[in-house]
Amino acid sequence: MALKEFTFNIGENTQSVMLPEEHIVGVMEGKHVPAVDVKQATIDCMRHPIGSAPLQEKVQKGDKVCLVVADVTRTWNHSNQFLIYIIDELNLAGIPDDDICIVFAQGSHRAQTPEEDVRVCGEEVIRRIKTYQHDCMDPTLVDCGTTKLGTPLKLNKHVVDADKVIIVDGITTHLFAGYGGGRKLILPGVSGFETIQRNHCHALADEFGHGINPKTRALKIDDNPLNDDMVEACSKINPCFLVHSVINGDGEICRMVGGDWYDAWRAGTEAVLDIQRVPMKEKADVVIACAGGYPSDVSLYQGCKCYDPAEMAVKDGGVIIAIMEARDIKEPAIYMDSFKYDTMEEMETALRAHFTIPFFVAFNLFCLTHKDTVILVTLPRNFDDIRRTGQIPVATVQEAWDLAQQKLKEQGKDKDYTINIMPHATKVMPILQEK
Repeated sequence: MALKEFTFNIGENTQSVMLPEEHIVGVMEGKHVPAVDVKQATIDCMRHPIGSAPLQEKVQKGDKVCLVVADVTRTWNHSNQFLIYIIDELNLAGIPDDDICIVFAQGSHRAQTPEEDVRVCGEEVIRRIKTYQHDCMDPTLVDCGTTKLGTPLKLNKHVVDADKVIIVDGITTHLFAGYGGGRKLILPGVSGFETIQRNHCHALADEFGHGINPKTRALKIDDNPLNDDMVEACSKINPCFLVHSVINGDGEICRMVGGDWYDAWRAGTEAVLDIQRVPMKEKADVVIACAGGYPSDVSLYQGCKCYDPAEMAVKDGGVIIAIMEARDIKEPAIYMDSFKYDTMEEMETALRAHFTIPFFVAFNLFCLTHKDTVILVTLPRNFDDIRRTGQIPVATVQEAWDLAQQKLKEQGKDKDYTINIMPHATKVMPILQEK
């Protein structure tokens, strides 16, 4: 049996393991896409947009323009690098700074600090443009009716009252909305608490006890009720323009998309998929999914982005070996506290009563550990916390592989099994090839 050494990043260190080559069906890495000149790319996407007239033709002198901008939890989009060029383009169209405002799309997140405002927008934008923090409990939220799925739609007054709205963010895959950005700037971005709760609960199955709604998964847009609800909410505002970044595997802006709030966003989702899509020959009995080292694996919450692609690449009832240091295992507290329930039923009851993204992410992992065997390579001091999640903690990749082999033997697959390997699992999306 020919063995091959594989080395994985964990924190700021590495660990290696010898694996049988003949059992490996795929080693999945994303596509390298170079960074762009951000200023030029932003100007180009506003002057040569997708599905829309240029931005300067979408506004006119006298318009009060509101920029809905993703908050500090989305700074990976590098909005502080390109927001100033949107302001300058509006100025060229005859819109002075005094007629422009920014509303941060915080959804149910807390208000930002002044320092965080600068991180999102850049110093010059903060000096020039008035900003507002969205509060999902604000009594001045405007009642905009009810969606077809019965979501009561209450939206930020500054956004509703604006003559023109522009939505600003980046696009990436999203655990239950298919992709982020676009319509999410309105719902949940500038929506009321009840609106957000009702919408997000579509991520759970229609019938209690059935866990996650299979229609609400990463990459899935069509026939995704949660996405459909968001699109309908966004259409109530009907933003006049969208400017979004697309990020490469190195965390740099590799493309800017601008134009119609829906068409340009869809084009951006296709660009994201093109970067992260990895052809997969077949689902495997064992998947090794490494978060990629620090900072991607700084906490279980950050590193958990590797579980979704791992689940896509493993057979039902298979073994997932996840690799993440998780030095800040307790962060955020709301996430780790979600693992206090003994059963999936107890957890689902609590989640339906008070839906939060960290709670849902925890429930998603809890469901996974009840379907597949999940072994986590992490720091020994994390072991007690990790056991609460339903995972099996170990200190080394070798220990994890030894346990996986034991599990394969129990399943009668000790000689006939397959392995998929993801050295940077948070940056890939495996797509099963048609035979």
